[in-house]
Amino acid sequence: MANQPTEVITGEVRLSYVNLFTPRANKPGQEPKYSVTILVPKSDTSTKQRIDAAIQVAYEKGVQTSWNGARPQLDIVVHDGDGVRPKSGDPFGPECRGHWVLTASSKQPQQVVDLQLNPIIDQMKVYSGVYGRVHINFYPFNNNGGRGVGAGLGPVQITRDGEPLGGRTTAEAAFGGLPAPSPQQGYAPAPPAYQQPQPYAQPGYAQPQYGYNQPAPAPVPPQASYAPPATPQQPYAQPQYGYGQPAPQPVQPQPYGQPAQIDPITGKPATGAIWGL
Repeated sequence: MANQPTEVITGEVRLSYVNLFTPRANKPGQEPKYSVTILVPKSDTSTKQRIDAAIQVAYEKGVQTSWNGARPQLDIVVHDGDGVRPKSGDPFGPECRGHWVLTASSKQPQQVVDLQLNPIIDQMKVYSGVYGRVHINFYPFNNNGGRGVGAGLGPVQITRDGEPLGGRTTAEAAFGGLPAPSPQQGYAPAPPAYQQPQPYAQPGYAQPQYGYNQPAPAPVPPQASYAPPATPQQPYAQPQYGYGQPAPQPVQPQPYGQPAQIDPITGKPATGAIWGL
């Protein structure tokens, strides 16, 4: 229930230009605000009367506290949807016919709930054309010499779906009457999931060798199994030590009992009949 005479909780209304989850600026350079345009059926005279009464209370409050006793002429807060827009003179959209039109806004986000007062998380359920109830607080303002009564946005309750406005189409409207496609209908099967391409391999590329490249050794033919030589090896001869010395001549053995004669000139055994030869 509304606790202040400036507050109104509407009956069921239709919502348009819904910006309840993301703030939006009306003009470049203006402060973004959360807002919604409220379409009050003209048949709901109770809501219209309570709105008019709340606006009048806000006006009197402005005269006493904000406008120094002045009584300015107010801009129209609630517009006739069967008339024209106050600034452009263009007629309202066809959804506004048979309704009273006003816009409420807030600098802070407001709660958006369903009929069970549960917060609505799915933003797709809150769109232009949906039906609901809105809490509005009317207040006087004095902004840079401009004086008037504004409509402050409070919590919003969504009551039921409606025909989307602005060309929006629901999934039910788009696909609800279509039969399930047979297997041979529709698009071709989806291609397999994307696979990581194999890294490009450069043909014939060998790891470079650093430093001097020695030629590869020629292949060695397999050796035949070892067989001992048919002819036994000769005994190893003892090497001769010393350079160029002839082997000593064998000494003829002297007959036993005859001493060898020595040549006194040569010092060698005498072999001839003449000394010194």
